[in-house]
Amino acid sequence: MSDVAVKNGSNTPDEHRAPADAGDRVALAFVKALRFVADSFFAKRYGHRAVVLETVAAVPGMVAGLLQHLKALRHIRDDEGWIRELLDEAENERMHLMTFIQIAQPTMFERILVMITQAVFYNVYFFLYLFTSRIAHRVVGYFEEEAVISYTQYLEEVDSGRHENVPAPQIAIDYWGMKPDACLRDVILAVREDEAGHRDRNHHFADAIKQGVSPMKLPAK
Repeated sequence: MSDVAVKNGSNTPDEHRAPADAGDRVALAFVKALRFVADSFFAKRYGHRAVVLETVAAVPGMVAGLLQHLKALRHIRDDEGWIRELLDEAENERMHLMTFIQIAQPTMFERILVMITQAVFYNVYFFLYLFTSRIAHRVVGYFEEEAVISYTQYLEEVDSGRHENVPAPQIAIDYWGMKPDACLRDVILAVREDEAGHRDRNHHFADAIKQGVSPMKLPAK
């Protein structure tokens, strides 16, 4: 059962999946710790936060896709489209990063921080997925919950005038098929919708693994 809170500017709610067991609680605690670090370091610099956030967010889909690919080869079985979905998720998150790099223009220090964060997170997530893919997907589900919250707060900053509603970069206009006069607010809405989709799918993947069934056959909630 999800706890749902209404958010501004979209039909996609901010949803929280209540932990159902010890593994879920570990996943949530890990994500909350990451959130605390992000809040402490970036505060309301949401554009810069997004750059680091998307650098991390682009890792799980690629790691999971690789390990599911190798598993499918070992078991000589069809993945039923799961690998492609995971790689598409990684690509989508990479496009988020490319977009916010143009918006936020990160400093050299922040670029170095991005490289360090990615190196550490990749290895942590790789071994987490290797040993417990269910908790790994739950981590991403909770991570995306926090991403939706962060983008909602970013949207509120733009709507209040505390962040300038700058023109959307061309890469975003091309990727999401936006109007030529699209602005930052449109980008945030598009990215937030993507993140909500990743949130729901990764919680779904974790549920399927827990039940021992293919996530591509388990009906979505």
